[in-house]
Amino acid sequence: MPTLNKIRAALTQHRGPFPADPHLTPLRTALTAFFAMDGFLFAGWVVRIPAIKAQTGAGAGALGLALLGVSAGAVAFMMLTGRLCRRFGSHTVTTASAAALALSIVLPPLTHSATALGLVLLVFGAAYGSLNVAMNSAAVDLIGALRRPVMSSFHAAFSLGGMLGAGLGGLVAGSLSPTVHLVLLAVLGLLVTAVAGRSLHLHPAPVVPERRTATAESRPSGGRAGRGRRLVVVFGLIALCTAYGEGAMADWGALHLTQDLAAGPGTAAAGYAVFALAMTVGRLSGTALVQRFGAARALIAGGTTATAGMLLGALAPTVWAAGAGFAVAGLGLANIFPIAIARAGESGGPDGVAVASTVGYGGMLLGPPAIGFLAEATSLPLALTTVALLAAVAAGIAYLTRGAHHTGSR
Repeated sequence: MPTLNKIRAALTQHRGPFPADPHLTPLRTALTAFFAMDGFLFAGWVVRIPAIKAQTGAGAGALGLALLGVSAGAVAFMMLTGRLCRRFGSHTVTTASAAALALSIVLPPLTHSATALGLVLLVFGAAYGSLNVAMNSAAVDLIGALRRPVMSSFHAAFSLGGMLGAGLGGLVAGSLSPTVHLVLLAVLGLLVTAVAGRSLHLHPAPVVPERRTATAESRPSGGRAGRGRRLVVVFGLIALCTAYGEGAMADWGALHLTQDLAAGPGTAAAGYAVFALAMTVGRLSGTALVQRFGAARALIAGGTTATAGMLLGALAPTVWAAGAGFAVAGLGLANIFPIAIARAGESGGPDGVAVASTVGYGGMLLGPPAIGFLAEATSLPLALTTVALLAAVAAGIAYLTRGAHHTGSR
């Protein structure tokens, strides 16, 4: 898919007016609803991990392997979803994947062993990964037609949905069982899918003029090819380091507050909500941040901020100090992954985006079991300091390669 020119259009300073085409606004609204629903459902699952862990009787290591199912299912279905989008259209695949995600969220609380939990999380992860690929593909098409840098608003909607889902989970955790809670979320997800999906099907995906020429233009030639591939790997490593942190916070943040700092279910859920709120604020300001300071400085500052925040969040002796650390970490991590993937696209074209995304999601794949095994061998707080370590590595890589961020960025 010719994403390169459309990524450039989304990240540049073009400030032209919205096109007159009246169907772009409802399309943007529908896609925003899907992004928000995705974050809302995922957070609803995350805040019930402690209760489902107790229900299955899993230890930290076994839980880590079970949680690996989410990332494994997601990564396994990403390439397949890309082919499905090319054949059936991103709008159709977005709607089908959203329905599958809503239905699969009811499966985890029905399990009573770590093995069964891991198997159903493969299904949940497959639906989650498919929805993310499909709706991002639809968003890229829309951004190309709008010619405005609105991608950050979609990802902010995901983070806002995560904050609301975690907040609601905290309110009902003490009164509703995980089964009842997640069934209610499934019903809500199906309702959103029905309404927003109808809008997607009534308004076809916009056709972008650059679509036919972007692929040829995005291919590096001659001596640039090798350098472009090396840069793609660099940006993929940066994405990996920070995706590791995002996955760790989603899967282990609430459990850390509950297990190590004696927080109640509501307070633990609020800790993840604070992280999600910080991510939302950071992503809303992401485009302006890059335009103001440049990609290299934004990456270095984000990695440094996330390092400090996670050290505080992992090692703080009180719940409130840990929550403050989670917030700082959320601000730092917010824009690193999107910037890294976009820069990989500018260096290597569509293939660069695919390679860096795969490497980056490897961090999310690695995070849950790595934290689990380290927690079992040492302690969960010490295991969570690896998030700070990898954020520092990402900042260091960005600093050492800072000259590359300016090449071809305009």
